[in-house]
Amino acid sequence: MSNFTITVPATSANLGPGFDSVGIALTKYATFRCAPSDEWRFIVPEADRPFIPEGKDNLIYQAAIFTAKEFGYDNLPTYEVTTSNDVPVSRGLGSSSTAVVAGIELANQLLGLELTEQDKVIVACKIEGHPDNVAPAICGGIVIAHYDHDTPKYVKLTNGVESLQWLTVVPDFHLKTEEARDLLPRQFSYKEAVYASSTGNVLVAALALHDWKLAGEMMEKDRFHQVYRSPLLPDFAPVSKALKTAGSVGTYVSGAGPTMIGLFEELEEKEIEELRSVFPHLYFESLRTDTKGVQVERCAQKEVSEA
Repeated sequence: MSNFTITVPATSANLGPGFDSVGIALTKYATFRCAPSDEWRFIVPEADRPFIPEGKDNLIYQAAIFTAKEFGYDNLPTYEVTTSNDVPVSRGLGSSSTAVVAGIELANQLLGLELTEQDKVIVACKIEGHPDNVAPAICGGIVIAHYDHDTPKYVKLTNGVESLQWLTVVPDFHLKTEEARDLLPRQFSYKEAVYASSTGNVLVAALALHDWKLAGEMMEKDRFHQVYRSPLLPDFAPVSKALKTAGSVGTYVSGAGPTMIGLFEELEEKEIEELRSVFPHLYFESLRTDTKGVQVERCAQKEVSEA
């Protein structure tokens, strides 16, 4: 078996009202260098060791063996996986989805499964339970997806989205998805459901039509989750206001948080520096839309392919 490297983009889910359905792939990556070994071993950055197991309880292995069993295999060749992770853990940028997608691709490569994009999305949704992060991590671009009874349906938007700037604003604390979900209501009134879903509908239409101003407006009208999670984010209101002044068309909580993201059609570095001076305790980084999704480089042949 040969050495190879899997690269998976960070993702941002929901974009406001697209709850558990809409997500984007970002130009920030986790890379996984895979090499044959006498046992399964996961080497992770020192900063991530408190959060990421280094044995078979690692999420990458769990996703890989799940994928293998989905296609009739009980075992996998043993490998060592070295992680170089630019995607922060538990910050709302899809760190767990990078592991899930890497695990699926790992099984795909080791067993020669030749999985299609659709195959990977199906398996990823079975593992995650919703498509908002895993689908764009696999497909790239902006993905709008529906998942029900093991059959995801999704639409991928890649044309015309590369130039958008997504300003990520990352607080210096972790927030687990489970904790953030506990804050959400168990039910909505009919009136609330209509408002929330119609806002999401217009968001999707605006994204498809490249009406970024309207998309940003809808991002800030979400009723599904942001109003309930924002109390955990004391900087959300002042950051949103500051980003609007800098030219953002809309600001939203990325996934379960705590990362906040402002959507810009154009943003200069000097404006980011000004924001850093106002909020020195927050980490600002401008990213673009990744349109390729998960990638594999086979080291022996020095060959890069879309996974």
